[in-house]
Amino acid sequence: MYRVFALLIAASIALPAAIAGTIRPQDGWVVIDTRYSFSALVDRLETAVKDQHMGLVTSASASEGAKAAGIQIAGNRIVGVFRNDFARRMLDASVAAGIEAPIRFYVTENPDGTATLSYKKPTTVFAPYADEGKDALKGLAAELDGIFAKIAAAATKEK
Repeated sequence: MYRVFALLIAASIALPAAIAGTIRPQDGWVVIDTRYSFSALVDRLETAVKDQHMGLVTSASASEGAKAAGIQIAGNRIVGVFRNDFARRMLDASVAAGIEAPIRFYVTENPDGTATLSYKKPTTVFAPYADEGKDALKGLAAELDGIFAKIAAAATKEK
């Protein structure tokens, strides 16, 4: 009887973890679990970035690298997003903050075949430089928060 009870407790703990997405929410992050497949969410994200007139600056995928080596791992892609006018304003406010650009979205494949979109809010990314850049950097980060929220909403909205 004890084994059955222990098994039920273990299953009740493991089930929500298996259903949940791959990224846990953290302070300053936006995490959106979707019903889209990994490849569909990547495509939707790239379209949403372009629709907001932002640049797809970088793209990296450990899963693609693993696949090239004959190893299968869950899909993941980091997409760096920025634009030159924002870069100039950022550097004008804080040269040190330049290491943070481009700001990244992260698409991860979940065990159930769906995908999660996550990113650190630009205000979080640039917070360590706020004293150096003062109001100009804070204003830029807040403006980017709005753009990134629009990109995320467009990429993850249900059809």
